[in-house]
Amino acid sequence: MVKVKVGLRPIVTNLNLPTVIKTAILPGDSVERLFIATQVGEIFFLGNEGLRTFLDIRHRVLKLGGFGGYDERGLLGLAFHPHFYSNGLFYLHYSVAGTQGPGALPEPFEPDPCNAETLNLKWINRETQYDHIDTIEEWILPSNGQPQMRRTLLRLRRPFMNHNGYNSLTFSPETGRLVITTGDGGSAFDPFNLSQDNLEISGKIIEMDISKNIGINPPPIVTRFNELPTTIQETLTVIAKGVRNMSSPSFQRIQNQFVKYAGNVGQDLVESIFAFVQYRPIPVTQLVQNYLTKPKANPRGLINFGWRGWEGAFPTSFMRKCAANSSLNQKTIAFYNEAIALSGKRLQPLTSYFHEDPRPNKFSGTALTGVQAYMGRIPGLTGSIVFTDFAQKESAPHVRGALAYTYLRPDGRQNDFWVIETNYDFGSQSAYFVSLGTNLDQTRLFLGVYGSSKVTDFHQGTVFEIVPLENF
Repeated sequence: MVKVKVGLRPIVTNLNLPTVIKTAILPGDSVERLFIATQVGEIFFLGNEGLRTFLDIRHRVLKLGGFGGYDERGLLGLAFHPHFYSNGLFYLHYSVAGTQGPGALPEPFEPDPCNAETLNLKWINRETQYDHIDTIEEWILPSNGQPQMRRTLLRLRRPFMNHNGYNSLTFSPETGRLVITTGDGGSAFDPFNLSQDNLEISGKIIEMDISKNIGINPPPIVTRFNELPTTIQETLTVIAKGVRNMSSPSFQRIQNQFVKYAGNVGQDLVESIFAFVQYRPIPVTQLVQNYLTKPKANPRGLINFGWRGWEGAFPTSFMRKCAANSSLNQKTIAFYNEAIALSGKRLQPLTSYFHEDPRPNKFSGTALTGVQAYMGRIPGLTGSIVFTDFAQKESAPHVRGALAYTYLRPDGRQNDFWVIETNYDFGSQSAYFVSLGTNLDQTRLFLGVYGSSKVTDFHQGTVFEIVPLENF
């Protein structure tokens, strides 16, 4: 495979943590503008006179940083309607201010294969035992006016701080519907197995027909599909389940069909990127009806990424240092019965990379933070799938994220990945790779970098454009 090296060209500096990077054409405009959303609740765009504020909802967003400065809540999703330039509609996903709860469990969770109670936990007292509430809203930019919130589409009660989805909203070019990724709700190991439960909203990729009137504003705060009013259920279909934590899918048009790429953040072993073409969205009304007779059935056509029984191509395991040799790990299968039950029902990854990888020209990763199809002209990358990892384990003391790529093979089989080298010198500053974005026709790539892992360390963000090295 071709060795690829790229340039990083800084576009904007001194940002708060950039969670979403994408482009759109403003109403009344003709130029594609770069938009950047930050985790704390700001949305900027690059105008003719530099960086401008599009919307500031920091007062609406939950106070972040209650976990030593690290947090996975905040402004998580931004999507522009396919006709934003004419109708001004856009969509937000964020954690709501003033909704902090005690959490669904009193302490961190780790399954014990010798204790059945830890394998069959239930999320009880949901109305009081939760971490926070997420909202998904429709906003509008009126002509010659300021953005205004039009209606709330969903309100979701979340069990834990983490795994809420990230860069979680997009629009499907196939169906024209809003695509929502929810994450499994957090802690670790999906304690309540929400991602495999057909009635749970957590751990799914969902499509929503936003052209329909949901009939109630605001909708009730829920955790399960059957708790939604019928008018809202009728707007929703489910694409996939078995999601641990994931950004919205990237769509790549190949001839007359779209390939979908989705990256599932791993637990202890591996990060996995999946590709699929054919799927059959299951109406939520059908899921609710079928649950009464076959609660554990996997509806035909529904994509299943395998979590929590599988972590990519491996049975989900937890690791402990070996007593006799601290350089080695003991790996124990966490959910053996679930791994067996899902072994023939799950989608195999297109590619994976590992948290420990001694191979040359690879890296030991931490967490996927972006997956994008790329159709531009950087030598060696045209037609590839580019992805980013939060932090390479080998890069201490000055942390560096990772940039890599893979390809969809003509036979659809699993493929390897290759590291993309960059020319940028971050010096003594840490560089966590926190987001990856693209423009409308996928010919440009943008990388969000942060100087800290803590959202409470402000103004340490830079957005770069990834460009051919020959441009330097």
